[in-house]
Amino acid sequence: MPYVVTRSCCADASCVLACPVNCIHPAPGEPGFGQTEMLYVDPRTCVDCGACTTACPVDALKPHTGLTGAELPFLELNRAYYDAHPHEDRAPMAIVPPQRRTSASELRVAVVGAGPAGLFAADELLRYPGVTATVHDRLPTPYGLARAGVAPDHQDTKQVARLFRAVESQPGFSYRLNTEIGRDLHHEDLLRDHHAVIYAVGAAGDRRLGIEGEDLPGSASATDFVAWYNGHPDHSATPYALDGERAVVIGNGNVALDVARILTADPDVLSRTDISDRALAALRTSRVREVVVLGRRGPAEAAFTLPELIALAALDGVDVLVEGWPADIPADATPKTRVLAELAARTPVPGRRRIVLRFRTRPVRILGEDRVTGLTVESTDEAETIEASLVLRAIGYRARPVPGLPFDEATGTVPHERGRVRPGVYVAGWIKRGPSGFIGTNKSCAQETVSALLDDLEAGLLTAPASGGPVSGHPEAVGLDGWRAIDDAERAAGQGRGRPRVKIVDREELLAAAARRRPRRVGRRSSS
Repeated sequence: MPYVVTRSCCADASCVLACPVNCIHPAPGEPGFGQTEMLYVDPRTCVDCGACTTACPVDALKPHTGLTGAELPFLELNRAYYDAHPHEDRAPMAIVPPQRRTSASELRVAVVGAGPAGLFAADELLRYPGVTATVHDRLPTPYGLARAGVAPDHQDTKQVARLFRAVESQPGFSYRLNTEIGRDLHHEDLLRDHHAVIYAVGAAGDRRLGIEGEDLPGSASATDFVAWYNGHPDHSATPYALDGERAVVIGNGNVALDVARILTADPDVLSRTDISDRALAALRTSRVREVVVLGRRGPAEAAFTLPELIALAALDGVDVLVEGWPADIPADATPKTRVLAELAARTPVPGRRRIVLRFRTRPVRILGEDRVTGLTVESTDEAETIEASLVLRAIGYRARPVPGLPFDEATGTVPHERGRVRPGVYVAGWIKRGPSGFIGTNKSCAQETVSALLDDLEAGLLTAPASGGPVSGHPEAVGLDGWRAIDDAERAAGQGRGRPRVKIVDREELLAAAARRRPRRVGRRSSS
């Protein structure tokens, strides 16, 4: 009875190291690790021990006899990986890389950004004795896109927070949340009080279309829309035009599919998630019945991952259709086109909400005077108008320049060598490599950056902090105790309503919740 990876997982390799027969790949050090859409279990060598399920932080692994109908395609997906990538030459036991040693008696590092990249960086640092890592973030809450980017109907993926809570519990870890670098503290402050600074600030911006009408009310970034329904304090009160029957999402990556699912989901189902209460109330009165997802490229080049497409195809109560299947694409060209061809052959059910996938379609102009009324597109050199009241661009995240650091406008990243900007200053995550990869990709990314930092430490290139006492702070900083008070309050509010949590979405309310539990002592390792 082999176990099966059933979706895009965190890919952090916890299951790889737990497996006693090394049947989960790609493993760290192998081609593709950190870049593949998911990890895969070899059904021929799996011994049904279940060790992987215990290690997996997001419950992505199941025995094949426990798969639902919607999950059955993953059984073939796991098996097919080993047809293309056989691993008969692998040793029968996963090998844990040897732990590097450092001679430093003290190493104080500031990490800017409390998302997955920043927390994995802190985790790598705290493997060494004598290290303290203080993680800063401008929001009062940590976890970045794991909290404010993962769709609320993907609660299993959000269980990666278990990993982050374990990182937070390590000796030498502290938070300084609600702290904006450049306002509350400055780059120079961090350099003065630490041996090194790692920037893991992600990619908070988005790419623009550059077409007429893009700034009309009703035209918005999918990045901001995702933040809205996830209760991000900067976007929780933003109004969106949900009074028309059709919305258009431009782009066909995973974010576009997330947005389409949420717009067509049953609000009663969403009410059992951690979606923002404000967004849930708006979706209950939404008139949107159809979401058209436009891609410039053909089906074979679609940016969404196969696991996300399989999950979309299995939606209950929503028609998922492909419009105008291209004659020059064989239905069985790839696993992705096979699923798309099946969707293209479906017959819509009258009365259902629908998601329509269209390819080789280019947006030309967003129409409207006081608000969006439609979108002009070109497909096979023919122009047409799609009526819509909401147009969301989902064509990619983009990082913003970091004050005091060089910035490459073409790639939207900070130039670096293995994460080293210069001795004492480092980058990790999307600001380092661009908006690519998965949650677990940040782990290997952080390992590379921390390795470069330790190289500089051993070479004597890091400057000791100017003081040996408490590092600089500001009165409104939220520490670990404050974050746990927020977490407890949200979970308690959700418990009475059958939800994992009810998010606090206003910054002032978040700070009030954080103030209900204060640290018992103040010092260099204090949590606030």
